[in-house]
Formats: sequence, structure tokens, C-alpha cells
Amino acid sequence: MTDVPALPLRSGAEIPVVGLGTYSLTGRSGTRSLTEAIQAGYRLIDSAKGYGNEREVGEAVRAAGVPREELVVTTKLPNDEHGYDAALKSFDTSITALGLETVDLYLIHWPMPQLDKYVETWKALISLRDEGRVRSIGVSNFSVEQIERLEAETGETPSVNQVELRIGHEQAELRAFHEAHGIVTESYSPLKHGSALAKDETVRRIAEAHGVQWNQVVLRWNLQLGTVVIPRSKDAGRQAANLDLFGFELDGDEMQALSALRP
Repeated sequence: MTDVPALPLRSGAEIPVVGLGTYSLTGRSGTRSLTEAIQAGYRLIDSAKGYGNEREVGEAVRAAGVPREELVVTTKLPNDEHGYDAALKSFDTSITALGLETVDLYLIHWPMPQLDKYVETWKALISLRDEGRVRSIGVSNFSVEQIERLEAETGETPSVNQVELRIGHEQAELRAFHEAHGIVTESYSPLKHGSALAKDETVRRIAEAHGVQWNQVVLRWNLQLGTVVIPRSKDAGRQAANLDLFGFELDGDEMQALSALRP
């Protein structure tokens, strides 16, 4: 098992800096892949009601033989279930599917500004946290302005904002806002455009210099920006490589060269 560092959340909990994205990990093969990932060292598992795999995640958590308190299980509220009462009902469905007593991190999946219900939805998440049913609460795909509105109208700041963040789209302004407000930036799709990055001369040169794979270079770049990464893979070998990011470090020139890429 690879020891994965963790970042503190404003709730007092911690979140590992590398987790497993679970989109498309469904059915028996999904449960098996999730179980093997936990056994291989993953402690952050990122799910969503919209992924249709909360049941598989719960089964893997129970089957993996890892103490529940070591795991950070995330799920997300879907777009069509905004509103205070609707969010509470949706959470009941999610936690039943997971078969767990608590969820470690619960996120609003998208702000859905056209509905204009994300503030009352956020109030529902605050209630779930205060009741002890959720350990930490956060959002996904929220802008600076939307987070500021949550803070202004509820007095509560998200622990996490999960956003698309990758080489060519490094979200510098948003990350700076997060840092100033004690919000952890969680990066989904960190390996997007992988076929281009795998062939890129800069990425290949840096990977060869450190004796690692292209995907490890890209994920290490994310980590050194101060983010949490949740790459998705069904393959056990790729999962292992994506977790093994702590035996090397990119220097300043390498970070700049990667940040300049536009795959």
C-alpha cells in the first residue's frame, strides 16, 4: 500500500490527496474493481447518485476488509433534486443505496443556477452535517460568485469544491479564491486529453527523467498545485500507478513547462 498524504478540511476531517473516480464502475465488475482499489491503498472513493453506482461503492467498502474509519466516501446530490426537502429525500435514497451509516463528504453536483435553488439546497446539506449524517459538505462545479452567495446567505463555506482541473485548464483564479477561503480544490478529469498528453514530447521527457509514466507526471503536476486528484480507471495496473505519486517531485521548470501545454 502507498501511504497517501491528506489535507485538512474546515470540518476538522481530512481528505487524501489522491482518490478514485468511479464514474462507469457499475455492476459486478465495478464492485470488484472498487474492492481491489481499496485493498491496493485507495482511501478516497468519489461517487455520485448520478453515476448509478452507490450500491456498488457500499458493497466494495464492506468487502475490502479496510476499517470504515479509514475511508472517505463521497457522493453527490443530482441536478434534478435541488431544494431543501428534495435534497434531504435524495440523501436518504443515497445512504440507503450505499448501506452506510454516514457519508464522509456530500457535495452538490452542479449549482443549476437556472433553478436558483442551490442556497436552500446548501441549507439542507448543513442540516445533514449538523445531524451527524454527513461528516463534511461541499460543492462541485461552483463559481467564485456562487460560493460567495452561499457564504453570504448561510454563513457556511464549503469544505470542498470539485471542479474540472487539468493541464491546459488549471483554474488559477478559482484555486486562489479557494486557498483564501479555506476550501480544498478537488480535480476531476485530471487526465483528460490523455492520448495527446501521452505522446507529448514535454510530458515524455519529464516522465523519462523521473522514471515514471506520463499519467504520473500529469497527476503529480496537479498535486503540486495543491489540489486533490480523483483519476478514474478500471484497470488495476493503472489504478496502482495513479496512486504512486510520492517518490518523485517536479521542479519549477518542469511545472512551468507542463502549465504551458495546451493539449
